[in-house]
Amino acid sequence: MVDTAGVTKDIWAIDTIRDATSHEPAGSPSIAGAAASFVRAQRAGRDLSPHTIAAYASDLQQFSTWASRGGIDSLGDLDRKVLRRYLGYLGQRGYARRTLARKVSVVRSMLRWAMHQGLVAVNVAEELAVPRLDKPLPRVLRADEASALCELPPDDDPAGIRDRAILELLYGSGLRVAELCGLDVTELDLEAGSVVVMGKGRKERKVPVGEPAQEALRRYLLGSRGSFLALAVHPPEPRALLLNARGGRLGTRSVRAIVTKYQAGGGRRPVSPHSLRHSYATHLLDGGADLRAVQELLGHESLATTQIYTHVSTERLRAVYDQSHPRA
Repeated sequence: MVDTAGVTKDIWAIDTIRDATSHEPAGSPSIAGAAASFVRAQRAGRDLSPHTIAAYASDLQQFSTWASRGGIDSLGDLDRKVLRRYLGYLGQRGYARRTLARKVSVVRSMLRWAMHQGLVAVNVAEELAVPRLDKPLPRVLRADEASALCELPPDDDPAGIRDRAILELLYGSGLRVAELCGLDVTELDLEAGSVVVMGKGRKERKVPVGEPAQEALRRYLLGSRGSFLALAVHPPEPRALLLNARGGRLGTRSVRAIVTKYQAGGGRRPVSPHSLRHSYATHLLDGGADLRAVQELLGHESLATTQIYTHVSTERLRAVYDQSHPRA
């Protein structure tokens, strides 16, 4: 199950684009009309999450509105100069490089789709230059730091028992936050020590669950989970593995807040849930795991995505060498 928190505020973009096409003359490929058709095609033809579809619609609504204010409503009126002006407009609004690159990429994809549909002769955005993205090495915890974080939640109240299970799954199985929140009870097999995860692109994979996580989950399932179900204000979600104080499925924002709460004490450096996933991958490689095995465990489509962790491991080895070897 996909956590749709934060998506509804962007749904207006899909409706606005759709409304803008209702009175356009036949045979006139407007930007708004093409955007609406592109979003529908992506929803129907690709197994994308509601978050991704909403982001596409929102970004294209922004582009369509900006172009219309400049008197540009038709796809045929777009050229590289117009798109460079749009890039400048986005830059002036102070967007981060990654956000800016995403917004331009969506426009480029829409125009590529329009070209394949015969709506335009060429994709004028194909050679549009966008800022290069820096790829910083992911922040990771040392093994002792990650283990200490997992042991911080109290074991004498329902929330603490649940939080221990959350931290153990994030670090012990390397789950993404959305994957964690989307877990159902039936997808967990404690006897086999595994959990079935629905990853990006709705691709399913089976991930091992280590003994500390198994123990934490047993305690949660046998005790505190029932307490959360009993507190349900609305009809509870009996299938959801991780529950909030109202008996509903725990959301991604809540998980981030939980990690922040425990990591913030004692002068520890701040980390995100994804830092625990980074730590999981890095510690596997440090322990001699094969890169392709780590790729499968993380659910990465491309091996290149996983290779960043080899750089992390190399950096850590270099630091150990510099600190330890007399000839370093």
